[in-house]
Amino acid sequence: MSGQDDLSAWGDAMAEQAAASETGGVDDWAQALSEQEAAALDSLEADKEPSKNKVDLDVLLDIPVTLQLEIGRAKVSIRNLLSYTQGSVIEMDRLAGEPLDLLANGTLIAHGEVVVINDKFGVRLTDVVSPQERIKKLK
Repeated sequence: MSGQDDLSAWGDAMAEQAAASETGGVDDWAQALSEQEAAALDSLEADKEPSKNKVDLDVLLDIPVTLQLEIGRAKVSIRNLLSYTQGSVIEMDRLAGEPLDLLANGTLIAHGEVVVINDKFGVRLTDVVSPQERIKKLK
C-alpha cells in the first residue's frame, strides 16, 4: 500500500465516522460493547439465583487429610539430641494430664485426651476449635 492509499483510507474512515455521528448512526463497536456488557450483567444476575449455583461439597469429602497429635514440644541443642540413648527422657513443655492438640494438615482443630481401646491408642475429643477461632489464628 502506498502513502497515497493510506491517506485515502484514513480520509474515507474519517468521513464515515463523521457521517455516522451527524446522522445519529450507531457505531458498530459501541453497539457490540453494549451488547457484551448487557450479556455480562444478565450472567451475573443469573449467578445470584441459589438454585442454579448450588455447590456440591461431596467432591471434597474424599480428599485425604493428615491428622497429627501433639503432646508437647521441646527445644534442645544438637549436642543434647546426639547424647540421647535408649531410655532417655525428654521433657516436654506441657504438664501431665493436659489435653493433646489435634491438628489437621498442620492446623489446630481440637484438643483431646489419650484413650486405650482394645490395646490400641485413640483420642477422645474434649474441645473442638470453632471455625471463627481457626480463622483468627490464621491472621
